[in-house]
Amino acid sequence: MMDPQIDPAAPLPNLPGHSSGGRLERILRAGKFAVTAELNPPDSADPRDVYDRALVLSEVCDAINATDASGANCHMSSVGICSLLTRAGYAVIMQISCRDRNRIAIQGDVLGAAAMGVQNILCLTGDGVQAGDQPEAKPVFDFDSTSLLRCIRGMRDEGKFLSGRKITVPPRVFLGGAANPFVPPLDHRAIHIGKKIAAGAQFIQTQYCYDVPMLRKFMDKVREQGLHEKAFFLIGVGPLPSSKTARWMRSNVPGVHIPDAVIDRMEKSKNEKAEGKQLAIDLIQEIKEIEGVHGVHVMAYRQEEFVNEIIHASGVMKNRQPRRAPRPAEPVSVVA
Repeated sequence: MMDPQIDPAAPLPNLPGHSSGGRLERILRAGKFAVTAELNPPDSADPRDVYDRALVLSEVCDAINATDASGANCHMSSVGICSLLTRAGYAVIMQISCRDRNRIAIQGDVLGAAAMGVQNILCLTGDGVQAGDQPEAKPVFDFDSTSLLRCIRGMRDEGKFLSGRKITVPPRVFLGGAANPFVPPLDHRAIHIGKKIAAGAQFIQTQYCYDVPMLRKFMDKVREQGLHEKAFFLIGVGPLPSSKTARWMRSNVPGVHIPDAVIDRMEKSKNEKAEGKQLAIDLIQEIKEIEGVHGVHVMAYRQEEFVNEIIHASGVMKNRQPRRAPRPAEPVSVVA
């Protein structure tokens, strides 16, 4: 049973050897199998659109990722979502993409996020603007993900901006990086992740895994280099709604590898959506048994209820206390 003192709304002190007072770091360092999930931001300025999705996810995961214009498409900002969710008592992972902001803006966002209660940050280079629906946008890429990790680690551990100017109260954050074990050159994937870990990554979230044998080979390399003892690995999992979607993802989503056997399994099923759900459950249960894997990161675009069902059915949160953080009271309208 989970430690009853781990309350999503309660401020927690840093434990010895911890970078943050956050729930996710505590769960991982306690040796529990962690579950994170992705909240897909709304195309809306209504906070209820965020709270409704977060409430569904909070019952089945240890932290919620707030994406940062993923796919180079504009949605509610990651920092805005984190502002809403931290105020409501949720554990969040703020994603920062290097595509849209320079180092001055990013360092300011890190301090602002930490002040709001954000205790986990995932550092991403970001998709190119040509991948989104506004390809005429000006890309920035002042950092890449590795230099961003190095920058935030310096802010936290040395208490300094990149300029050398002192930070009076450094941000206490748990830092993450992304990995894709399924794109060539496969032999260099673990080496690449090792560089991110050396730069400051303490946890790694991966791209969707649909090929467990390939993941096992990647984790063999990770263990050979001792990286599983230096960072926590959370493997990406997601349902496939249909074989048609699977084929489209394989052809159009950079870095997504879906074997023919998975598509054949979908096509032979009588109910492809149900089969896609069972596939995700099976993957979670297989992945959990791989040495060096510390958790899963579950993603399904704007299907938070489906994610909830998959995680429940997988059994990985069995005997874990649900995290039903309350939604803040609706603001009172004032009529002049």
